[in-house]
Amino acid sequence: MDGIELMASAMHAMQARVDVAAANLANASSDGFRRSVARVTLGSRGLVTSSAADDAPGTLRHTGRALDLTVSGSSGGIVVRDAAGRIALVRSASFERVASGEWRDARGRTLLCERGALRAGADATVDERGVVSDAAGHAVGRLRLAGGNSVQSGFVEGSNVDAVHEMVDVLGAQRAFETAQKTLSAIDEVRARSASDVARVKA
Repeated sequence: MDGIELMASAMHAMQARVDVAAANLANASSDGFRRSVARVTLGSRGLVTSSAADDAPGTLRHTGRALDLTVSGSSGGIVVRDAAGRIALVRSASFERVASGEWRDARGRTLLCERGALRAGADATVDERGVVSDAAGHAVGRLRLAGGNSVQSGFVEGSNVDAVHEMVDVLGAQRAFETAQKTLSAIDEVRARSASDVARVKA
C-alpha cells in the first residue's frame, strides 16, 4: 500500500469516526440509548473504523409512573414483541395500556410475560422480580426477563452518551481527517514534481 492509499483510508476512517460520534450526539436525550464506541485499526487495507455498543448503564430518572420500567445490570432486559412478531430486549421503556389490556411502548411493541402478551390494568404494579400485581395485590403475570436482572418500576434509564466527550471526539476526528488530507496532497505534489523532473532530464 502506498502513501496515497494509506492517507485515503485514513480519511475514510476518520469520516466514519465522525459519523459514529454524530449518531451518539443525536441520541443523547433518547431514553435507553447505548452509545457506540468507534475503534480505528490498521490492516492490510489501511485504517478502518469499526464500532461496538457501550454497555455502561445510563442515569436513572425517577418518574413515579408504574408503567415506566427499567432493568438493573449491564446486560439483558425486558422482552417485547413488535407488530411483525419480532422479539427484542429493551433496558428501559415507558408503556401505556391499550384497549385490549396489553402494555405497549412508544414504538408499539407489546410487553411480554411468561405466558405471552401481558394484560393488566393501568393501576397494576411491577415488583423487582418482574411480578405484575393488580390493584388488589393479586399476581396477574410475571415479566419475561433476560440476563437475570431485576426490574425497577417508576424509573426510566437515560442515554449513556456524554455529549462533551462526543464533541471532543468529533473535533479530534476532524483534525485527523484534515491532517490526512494535507499529507495526501503533499504526496501527490511531490509525485507530480518528480514526474516533471524526470521528463526534463529525458528531454
